[in-house]
Amino acid sequence: MTQTITPQHLQQWLHDGREIALFDVREHGQYGAAHLFHGVSLPYSRLELDALRLAPNPAVRLVICDETGGALAERAAERLQALGYRWLHILEGGIRGWRAAGFELFSGMHVPSKAFGERIEEACTTPHISALELAARQARGERLVVLDGRPFEEYRKMNIPGAICCPNGELGYRLGDLVADEQTTIVVNCAGRTRSIIGAQTLINLGVKNPVYALENGTQGWFLADLPLEHGSRRRYPDSANPAGLAGRREAAQRLAARAGVRAVAAEQVAAWADDPERSLFLFDVRSAEEFAAGSLPGAKHAPGGQLIQATDLYVGVRQARIVVFDAEDIRAPIVASWLRQAGHDAHVLAGGVSSGLALADRAPAFEPPVVAEVEAATLAGERAKDAVRLFDLRPSMAYRAAHIKGARWSIRPLLAAAAAGETRPLRLLADDPQVARLAALELPEAQRKTLRICSAAPAAWRAARLPLEEGGTQPPDAECIDFLFFVHDRHAGNKAAARQYLAWELGLLAQLDARELAAFRPLVAQGQP
Repeated sequence: MTQTITPQHLQQWLHDGREIALFDVREHGQYGAAHLFHGVSLPYSRLELDALRLAPNPAVRLVICDETGGALAERAAERLQALGYRWLHILEGGIRGWRAAGFELFSGMHVPSKAFGERIEEACTTPHISALELAARQARGERLVVLDGRPFEEYRKMNIPGAICCPNGELGYRLGDLVADEQTTIVVNCAGRTRSIIGAQTLINLGVKNPVYALENGTQGWFLADLPLEHGSRRRYPDSANPAGLAGRREAAQRLAARAGVRAVAAEQVAAWADDPERSLFLFDVRSAEEFAAGSLPGAKHAPGGQLIQATDLYVGVRQARIVVFDAEDIRAPIVASWLRQAGHDAHVLAGGVSSGLALADRAPAFEPPVVAEVEAATLAGERAKDAVRLFDLRPSMAYRAAHIKGARWSIRPLLAAAAAGETRPLRLLADDPQVARLAALELPEAQRKTLRICSAAPAAWRAARLPLEEGGTQPPDAECIDFLFFVHDRHAGNKAAARQYLAWELGLLAQLDARELAAFRPLVAQGQP
């Protein structure tokens, strides 16, 4: 039986300097409403699909939390044990027990990375410029360039007029292709605050001589100032970097990494770390998605550098784990590693990068959900017409609200068994991802699994099969949409109150941290700064 751990004991573990994985197995919306600072989101609906990626060493010390330390945590523990994890504990009382013990809970996503950005601005006094001031400078025709530090697809949704997409992880590598001289003012923006701050401070830390500013509150600040945004823009950095000036940028990146305490480690050392049964190792290629797809090192995962800093808990589920990053030119990886070090992570750069010859075997235990037969939409239409089956729609709740088959009930893995209890008709699971449906099937009694079938959730195919659809509406009600984070979800959709609430949340994060959480951040400050 899995042991329990008190909130007080867990608080000690989180700061004892040893590896620990703290998995919150509630769904995305529940997690975003309130969670522990170091809690990593691992929704039970996807547990086996993501656990081994977030915690690749099954010997890691692992704590599971849910709302109350009850049935969901126990079921998750059973599933994790089946994957090979051996050192499991359940947080006594769950999230409620943590709060009752007097400890802080946090709303939102990627909180450690967001709080780190606020700490950087505070410690480094990162220069910022308001939306109105930037707009005025643009109107005057001043020599400036606006660089959007977000991924291209996010940039395309909305951007500052004239801005060029250059994700933060690419800034130090590609700046020479985007800024003509040292007199041009550079403004870095994102949707809110974190990537604006980190992007601007990256250039400052590299010693760029241009005037550099973070756009205060990003595209949200621009919107709140009643300034128009562009949509669908395609301006972005060149596909290949100009070799002129790369040597100087490489030297600057390596000086920055050295200041942050980053070491370059040989492939042999990384291979030895991979064989260490007591430690977890994450090997990340921080180049662009196109470069990674063209070829990388065996055993490496892709984590674009800017996003790895912005949402570290999306890629790394083990606190105090070893993280090794690499690129092809020894510029991007040292910069990314310098930020990970400042954020308190044990980060290193792989010497030689993609040319190092490193090849790691995939040592994670394999997991394959049970095979479940599938059924076509046309067959489903005939079964439904005879009222011969019971339909459960496992897509995201907001997709269900948009359009679903009439009579289909929305559900999700942790709720499915209770929703289907007593049903004698064969079950049909509608899903975007058949893997998610196959995991959900594990929750059902054997008798129901025998006649279960999966149908691809494609409204176009449903219409072609003449399945009647219900579109729009408010079902399931908000309280049941445990997969959806309502937390200022429409801040980019014209809702100024939601945008203000989100920015206030970011600005208030540092005040929520305790002394040890704050002390884990190690920002680099200029000489003469405290």
